[in-house]
Amino acid sequence: MFALFAGGFILACGQKNTDEKQAVDQRSGRLIEDYGSWISTISAEDVYGPSDRIGVLQSVDEALYFSLSDSENEGKVGIKRLALKGELTEAVSAQFDVKTRVHEYGGAPLLGIGNSLFAVKRDDQRLYRFAPNQEPVALTPNGTRHADCVSYPKGSRLVCVREDHRQPGTPTSSLVSLNLNFKNEGQTLISGQDFYASPRVSPDNSQLAWVSWQHPNMPWDITQLWVADLTPAGDVGEPKQLLAGHSGSITQPLYSPSGELYFIADFDNWWNIYRITAEGTLEKVLQESAEFAVPDWMMGNHNYAFESEDTIIASYKSKGKTELVRIDLDSGLVSTIAAEFADVRQVIKGSDGVYFVGNKATPEKGIYRVKGRGVELVYAPQLPVVDPNYIARAQTISFTSAACDTPVHGYYYGPRNPNYLSPSDQRPPLLLMMHGGPTASASLSFRRDIQFWTSRGFAVLDLNYRGSSGFGRDYRRSLYGLWGQADVEDAVQAANYLVERGWVDGKKLAIRGSSAGGFTVLSALAFYDTFSAGVVYSGISDLDSLDKLTHKFEQGYLDQLVGDLKPGSSVYRDRSPLYHLEQLTEPLLLIRGLDDPIVPPDQSLSIFYTLKSRGVPSALLSYEDEGHGLQKPANQIAALEAELSFYGQVFGFKPAGNIQTLTLNNSEHLPVMDPQVR
Repeated sequence: MFALFAGGFILACGQKNTDEKQAVDQRSGRLIEDYGSWISTISAEDVYGPSDRIGVLQSVDEALYFSLSDSENEGKVGIKRLALKGELTEAVSAQFDVKTRVHEYGGAPLLGIGNSLFAVKRDDQRLYRFAPNQEPVALTPNGTRHADCVSYPKGSRLVCVREDHRQPGTPTSSLVSLNLNFKNEGQTLISGQDFYASPRVSPDNSQLAWVSWQHPNMPWDITQLWVADLTPAGDVGEPKQLLAGHSGSITQPLYSPSGELYFIADFDNWWNIYRITAEGTLEKVLQESAEFAVPDWMMGNHNYAFESEDTIIASYKSKGKTELVRIDLDSGLVSTIAAEFADVRQVIKGSDGVYFVGNKATPEKGIYRVKGRGVELVYAPQLPVVDPNYIARAQTISFTSAACDTPVHGYYYGPRNPNYLSPSDQRPPLLLMMHGGPTASASLSFRRDIQFWTSRGFAVLDLNYRGSSGFGRDYRRSLYGLWGQADVEDAVQAANYLVERGWVDGKKLAIRGSSAGGFTVLSALAFYDTFSAGVVYSGISDLDSLDKLTHKFEQGYLDQLVGDLKPGSSVYRDRSPLYHLEQLTEPLLLIRGLDDPIVPPDQSLSIFYTLKSRGVPSALLSYEDEGHGLQKPANQIAALEAELSFYGQVFGFKPAGNIQTLTLNNSEHLPVMDPQVR
């Protein structure tokens, strides 16, 4: 439900006045209108209305199971079953709402075994068993969370990552085994480390492998790979750490069909695939300046799978582009699979081949099966049809950071609409998009939100600032110690790069971001005068508060991003935009959830009231029953339209369509925008 705190909406009709005479380009017949005011066929409902977010993908016997969001149920998540013959059925209703919160961000909330399905319910975080003709049975105790479960057939058990919140203070992590059939406490197999992930059982059920790590590391910093013998009863022998002499991020362990242990590690800067041979030696499967893994913000990432004993199907990113390849383990030959994808994930072995979830730079997305040198689509969510004439294609850009002589990367999308031209003396306004994390990344995957803007006459830059993943360990860690500085410098330099080339209007530069991206937005507005406006979703503004309130998973993250502070250090306060609002004069739109556990809602309220009292044009939108970031499609749609109205008022154009007009406090202080380039 929408709760209003800072000036709400006024119903207004934004349709073009048909009585007004519109200028027409005589050569092309296209209307001549200001950037931002173009009528688009891509609505906010088209952006956030589809039920198209495919999560986990698993193969069980002759079927695939996958989680899928349902926009008609407020974005809740259910599970679908796709038979290999093509029949799609509902395995778990979206009303159940599948979601685990292990490490807060979750991932891998389901497991199928034979005719049974095991899934975690968002509301109570208990693991349930679903069996034919039976009511769901909760297997785990209240106060515990489970994820990334695997089957141990000999012991008729599950092996899961557990996070135990039943005692006051910091939750404890462990690997546990659970009985498949009834509620039970389970048996603790491995404990003592801060975090566990990726338990994997060998094909002969004789060995268990897993990954662990300790504070202050994140899973993309330094992790350890372990193995232990398994007994028929499901007990484990003495754990043995492998590769103790190697330092790096180890992830995605996987046994080959014959029982060799494979994994991905960034020992030499790049996340490449390795294996431990039968003789116990370490071998690199393939040497590529490419990333075969992604940061494990969520559990259950799968970037490779065995097609056979001798071949692997894998996906990787190189220079911002995604490749899908077949690796012949005997010869070392690598062949590209003939399909262009902007993103490939959840690569798994099925009963009749290798499957994956793929997104393209065009609207096509879904579940695919590798077929020879190509792929075939086996499932696609129902999506709104987008006229290709409205689709802006990305142009890859890079520039050298002035601060450290490091290349910085991004994807630029120019305005595109077949019905409009702009006046010849105008350049488009820019939306600079800052991803979250900050160890996330921009990608070339088709995004309706980007097309929402470009089809209305905006230019968009999706920036992979320093610290982004996909460009190697060194680039990922180049933000360490410099968060709030390096990312902001890159944003400012990216905007100036586009202005200098004449691609965008230097007086109409907006920056937007969520969470960590919102921190960069606030910092850019507080410490630089490059941008004319900002939009912040659940933005971090106070590093000291974040350090005190953050959950266990990120308790050491600030030590990496900002530095291990000495007593009495002022670094947190110096870099926190909340304490430098006297320098923030640009119009700002703040959007928050009232149940945000990461950024207390009163921070956004404090920022808003401070700016309002100083006469800065500003607005604050608050949503009940929303946490750190908006999840409900209705709220996402409302916020996107409010953002469009905000830019219209700041940059001096009238948005097309029947959208509500955002009430912007101190709007009388907005600068008068001349549409011409300055």
